[in-house]
Amino acid sequence: MDRFEEMRVFAAVVDAGSFVGASDALPMSKAAVSRHVAELEARLGVRLLHRTTRKLSLTAEGEVFHARCKEVLSTVDEAEAEITSRSGEASGLLRINAPFTFGLLHLAPLWVEFMAMHPKVTLDVTLSDRMVDLVDEGFDLAVRIARLPDSTLISRQLTTTRLVLCASPTYLRQHGTPQHPSELTHHAVAAYSLFSMGENWVFTGPDGPVAVKVSPRLRSNNGDTCRMAALRHLGLVLQPSFLVGPDLQAGTLVEVLPDFHSMELGVYAVYPSRKFVSPKVRLLIDFLAEAFKMQAWPSSAAAAVLR
Repeated sequence: MDRFEEMRVFAAVVDAGSFVGASDALPMSKAAVSRHVAELEARLGVRLLHRTTRKLSLTAEGEVFHARCKEVLSTVDEAEAEITSRSGEASGLLRINAPFTFGLLHLAPLWVEFMAMHPKVTLDVTLSDRMVDLVDEGFDLAVRIARLPDSTLISRQLTTTRLVLCASPTYLRQHGTPQHPSELTHHAVAAYSLFSMGENWVFTGPDGPVAVKVSPRLRSNNGDTCRMAALRHLGLVLQPSFLVGPDLQAGTLVEVLPDFHSMELGVYAVYPSRKFVSPKVRLLIDFLAEAFKMQAWPSSAAAAVLR
């Protein structure tokens, strides 16, 4: 029996949390997965997994062996990446994570173009506003919109976007237009719940920073939901220009307090390690950077509002 294959299957079972999940990920039949793990345990002479009808869990020996397996598998992946990177050819599966709305609006048109340029690449794109763990969850690259904190991850800034305070003309006619951030406490607000600043909105005005605590009538972890609430005249929203830019251009939303600026955020390509970056990851990062630079997506108008 191939020891490396046993380790790969065992690690897949632990990462997936089940034999069925591992069989889907590899791909391999559930029976084959079970056989590999059983033969591995028999060869080692120890039980690695506790099995119940509901879940799997690692034994003490299993925890030690799983950690070693991850080290070995990672070393093999790095060695292969170092060798294949010399060819400069992108191939294989590329797992990507991106924010939901940004992924739909600005990245979705690019994936087919990238695959056309690199026909040996297969993409697995997951859209989620949750901050995923690239290493633990097996992503090769993520696109993140943030004031990127210090991290063990490596990043390359692609472009920027800014948060814009805005509301519909109808709402402003009915409730008045704020002249200072402090007045936001008297207005209805639809708030994005994943902002790092929470509901303490911070602006920089002519006299310096100003902070105001808002009391949202609507909270959501999705920017489109907040935007739609503003378009339906619920109240004010603070949303990135890549999302509300077309609405501002169309006049369906109006910028409020233009002399008071909120955060500018970077759009980053983030990946786990600078060491042994595979051709597929390196080429995708270069492709995205060029796409943003050349404003090739999705239209010149939408690209302009990013800056």
